[in-house]
Parts: sequence; C-alpha cells; structure tokens
Amino acid sequence: MNGNTLLNKNIKIIWIDLDNSPHVPFFKPIIDKLREHGHTVIITARDCFQVCGLADLMKVDYKKIGRHYGKNKALKVAGLLIRSSQLMPTVLNEKPDIAVSHGSRSQVLISSILNIPTMVIADYEFTQTVAKPTYIVVPEMISNDAVKGYTKAVFKYPGIKEDVYAPDFKPDPTILKELGINKEELLVTIRPPATEAHYHNPESELLFEETINFLGKHENARMVILPRNEKKQTAWVKNNWSQMCNSGKIIFPEHVVDGLNLIWHSDLVISGGGTMNREAAALGVPVYSIFRGKIGAVDRYLSENGRLVLLESVKDVRTKVLLKKRLQSDNLQNYNHNARDKIVEIIETVLKEDK
Repeated sequence: MNGNTLLNKNIKIIWIDLDNSPHVPFFKPIIDKLREHGHTVIITARDCFQVCGLADLMKVDYKKIGRHYGKNKALKVAGLLIRSSQLMPTVLNEKPDIAVSHGSRSQVLISSILNIPTMVIADYEFTQTVAKPTYIVVPEMISNDAVKGYTKAVFKYPGIKEDVYAPDFKPDPTILKELGINKEELLVTIRPPATEAHYHNPESELLFEETINFLGKHENARMVILPRNEKKQTAWVKNNWSQMCNSGKIIFPEHVVDGLNLIWHSDLVISGGGTMNREAAALGVPVYSIFRGKIGAVDRYLSENGRLVLLESVKDVRTKVLLKKRLQSDNLQNYNHNARDKIVEIIETVLKEDK
C-alpha cells in the first residue's frame, strides 16, 4: 500500500448542515479547524432566517438546499420530508463519514435512513427530535439525565456554545455609522420571539410588545430590531409602531449584520431567543431574556451567575431592565478556544472509532 493510499484513508468526509442562523458563526471556526487538520468538510444550508446571508458574510462555502415552510405543523412535517429528499442526491454523491449539525432534523432523518452516523451538538435539552442521533454533544452544565437514551454516547464540552466563536471576535465601530446611531444614544438590540418554533409561548410576544412600548418612552433610546422572519415580523412591527419606525427610533438593518459586533456596541440586549442572549453573556453585555418556553440548563446557569436576567412578566420589563450607557473596553475578556477544540476533538475521536 503506497503513501497516497494511506493518506486518503486518513482523510474523512464530514457533512455539516446549517439549519438556522446561529449555526453559521458557531460552525465557522469548527469547519476551519477540521479543514486545517486535513478533513474534507461539505456544507449544506437551509434558505431561511438569514442562514445564507450570514454564510455569505462570513465567507462560508455551502450548497443551498431547502427552505422553511412556516409554523403550521402539517407544513413543518411536509417541509421536513421535502428537504430530506432534496438532501439525498448530495449525500449519496459525497458519501460522508459522519453528519454533524446543531439540531438539523432533516440531516438526522436522511442520515438514519442511509445509515450514516450522526452527531447533534445541542445546548437546549427540550428540543424535539424526529430521530435519535448516534451521538450528542452538550455543554457540561446539562445533566446526563436530560439527554439520556442516545444510541452510542453523550459527549460534553466546557463553557457554552457561544464560547466556540467569541474568541475570534474583533469589534468594528463602523457599524454605528452604518445604522445612523451616535455614541451618546442608548443602543438596545432586540430579537423578537421565535413565533414559528415548536417551543414558542405567546407570553413572549406580550413581553416583546411591552419592551417596545417601554423603550419608546425613553427619549435617548434607539432600538435595532433583528427579525427572525423578515417579512412577517418586520411588517408586524411597522404596522403596530409605525411612528417609531418612521422617526428612526426603531431601526431595521438594511442588510445582514455581524451579530456579535452589533451586540458588542449595544448598551443592552433584549431577546426572545437563546443564542443572542448567550452571545451577549459571552461578551459581558447586559442581557434580558423574554423567552417564555421551558428554561434550559444553560440559561439557568447564566441567570444564577448574574450574566442573564430572565423577564417573566410585563412588570419585570418595567422594573428589571436598567437603561444606562455601558462602559466599553477596547480589550475583550481573555477568551480561549477550549470549547471549539474540545468539539473538534470529539468529532475526530468518533471518526477514528466509528469505522
């Protein structure tokens, strides 16, 4: 057997599916490190929630496959089956050794049918699945009991998901000029609730509405809203708070922005979803959660350590949210790549053992 044959046997094909917008910054450093180690990484992306826009912004190469079908349960099921079938030709052609995602149901389903080992990285233990992945990888603070029943093994990594890519972040102050915000104004970044998600609780929408009304009364506050569904949520906000939108008190970015950079330059963050909350916590920015689904172990951990404030009622919005300028430092916290390196190590360990 010659050297080239040996080399080819050691090269693995890893399929990563980007199913939602937070997956793009999360997987970017993991993809780079896996390729640095000589592996072939193929990437598919679902055309929804700015996934493709973020991938383009971060220069992640991908093949666009499938889209989102809305919150109707029947359409969700149909969408799952349609996208799974759309992924089939690419998967059969590339023949990956393992399929990795942060909860892509389509990937897990098609991989289970094709007998491809699957690895799901997750940071919310109450997510619904359609098929059990072969392996699951979670932050250390999630208990084994919360993720029991998986086929082969549960692995854990230190810190939180956002620690994977926070070490690579570099602030760019030009974003303030792009948004038309001066340094004296109070910048509040807001992420609406995930109204189309299976875990959505309508209470989150009431808290979102109270948040807009509360901030609207603060003369110096400017709100940058990052809608999940650009057409529906943007139209809803513009219809209900047209005066604030017309006056520039509420701002919708005209193009996809670097979420970490926007958060870093914000005085506070209020979000109905987990990722932006935890990104703010990772960067040391004051953050308030209006998520009213089941609170997972990661958010409990951040809340108990004073890095995240959970807003549970309309009254909490008025009494717990502190509107004040944040003193920024040019020096970020001393981050390391422990989370990223551990996840890469886990993937490579599984590839060696699962022959």
